[in-house]
Amino acid sequence: MKTDALLIEHLSAICAEVGLFQMQHFRTVSSDSISDKGLNQLVSFVDIESEKMLVNGLRRLRPDAGFITEENTAPDSMQSAVMWIIDPLDGTTNYLHGLQVFCISVALMEDNEITAGVVHCPAMNETFTTFKGGGSFLNGNRFMVSKVNSLKSSLIATGFPYYEFQKTEPYLRLLGDLMRSTHGLRRMGSAAIDLAYTACGSFDGFYEMGLNAWDVAAGALLVKEAGGFVSDFSGENNYLFGSEIVAANSEIFEELRKTVGKELC
Repeated sequence: MKTDALLIEHLSAICAEVGLFQMQHFRTVSSDSISDKGLNQLVSFVDIESEKMLVNGLRRLRPDAGFITEENTAPDSMQSAVMWIIDPLDGTTNYLHGLQVFCISVALMEDNEITAGVVHCPAMNETFTTFKGGGSFLNGNRFMVSKVNSLKSSLIATGFPYYEFQKTEPYLRLLGDLMRSTHGLRRMGSAAIDLAYTACGSFDGFYEMGLNAWDVAAGALLVKEAGGFVSDFSGENNYLFGSEIVAANSEIFEELRKTVGKELC
């Protein structure tokens, strides 16, 4: 199936079905069904079952594709030129604490390039979709990044380190710098949502470290297709598997990247 609006329609339907499952269990998950797969990295049966549902649906959609998944529910996945990159529940901690800021993030990678993506936010009834060369959309309506042209007039999103604390001190210095030089900072608890909101102009920029490909793959394409820029902290292209990302509209991108890079590179 060609990467186009038809694929996005099918992909959105799969994500919507998983979103309904997540909402059925929202605010009902008991503490004894939650485990910790690492420091501050929570997982529940909702994450696992959501990923299984996604894998099953995506296998029908693209039988030739392999999988890169957060919860490793497709251990038999083949290495392929076509790969699905899946975060079944980005914002698990929010979800388990009853906060509505969580999403499903799915991206399609073909020949090492992200060509399509969906970020579906079930509790907020928001579905962000994109494909290469086709623009970015929220619930079917096309959007672009913001036009804010200076860091001092921007609203910036970020994430706090929650298991890698080696750079805590420079990270806190960066927070102080940005508190003084922007309209403010926001921490949503979901990198995929941060990127989607940067893409549609609610945020003017976003940066975070300690991330994985499934956190950023779909959101990064949303930003680029909406007219924004994305890179790692050094300004290179290693944001998908390099565990760090900065994204912003074209006006403030370089200023934000240099500010972030000064402390965290």
